[in-house]
Amino acid sequence: MKDNEKTEAKVEQAKGKVKKVAGRTVGNERMTAEGRAEESKGDVRQAKEKVKDAFKH
Repeated sequence: MKDNEKTEAKVEQAKGKVKKVAGRTVGNERMTAEGRAEESKGDVRQAKEKVKDAFKH
């Protein structure tokens, strides 16, 4: 389960980055904003997992 959460965070970050770049490329501000939001969501999830790992050791 732990690895699954970390993987989901990485996937979410990557999808957000792709969406953000695609939005910038075509000039779609809404897509860019959605990409930034997804990327941030992945960052938060990853940070949460790092905190959990820190308290386990």
